[in-house]
Amino acid sequence: MNFDIKTEQLGDDTYVISLAGEVDLYTAPEFKQQLVEIIGQGAREVIVDFSGTTFIDSTTLGVLVGGVKRLRTNEGQLSLICSDRNITKIFEITGLDKVFTIYPTRDEALAGIGVPQA
Repeated sequence: MNFDIKTEQLGDDTYVISLAGEVDLYTAPEFKQQLVEIIGQGAREVIVDFSGTTFIDSTTLGVLVGGVKRLRTNEGQLSLICSDRNITKIFEITGLDKVFTIYPTRDEALAGIGVPQA
């Protein structure tokens, strides 16, 4: 199974979770655990980076929606980085492109949430 997850803290309440490979029924629980953990630590700005992701399924969408609901209680937001047309199309078909701000690059995502560029 091809899956990797890395979490990076960029500020007191800003995190990037980078996913690589297939995020599906088998790997999404690890993603969910990581997301719930950082929100529990006070994350308010979370960016999920799908740049290295080759496949997502409905389980992944459920984890993202759950993350949005948890973040709203902290007055936070969840943004996505995704330039893969096959994956962005899934967000468009499900209407979730209206729920998440989807950026094509990491630099644009960081600029979009107000993180100073190095």
